[in-house]
Amino acid sequence: MGRVDDVLNVAGHRIGTMEVESALVSHPSVAEAAVIGISDEIKGQAVAAFVTPRMGAAPDDRLQAELRQHVVEKIGAIARPEKLFFTSELPKTRSAKIMRRLLRDIAEGRVLGDTTTLADPAIMAEIKTQYEEREE
Repeated sequence: MGRVDDVLNVAGHRIGTMEVESALVSHPSVAEAAVIGISDEIKGQAVAAFVTPRMGAAPDDRLQAELRQHVVEKIGAIARPEKLFFTSELPKTRSAKIMRRLLRDIAEGRVLGDTTTLADPAIMAEIKTQYEEREE
């Protein structure tokens, strides 16, 4: 049995974050991915993905559309990421666990929680800036 934040409720469908992350990482241009649920007025929750592209892969609109379609092919249309952000690195603890809680804080516009366990705290400022630029 997983944690509560590992399951998203998108329009009444329960989707595991790991399923969407696995679908994204199975694409040859993706090195790693983290998926979170964000609030959505219509669906209740929507899928938001933070993706680190492999070396040589251009993080552009074409790749973004390709990744969304890749998730649709692997899982189904209900799992298509509503928002997809490219990052140079994901926020990780010193033991290399991705801190999805901090990604959720950025996506929901909250003040970042405790970042003392991050291996590289500077990455959060970079992700937050990218997220805010895309939202404007």
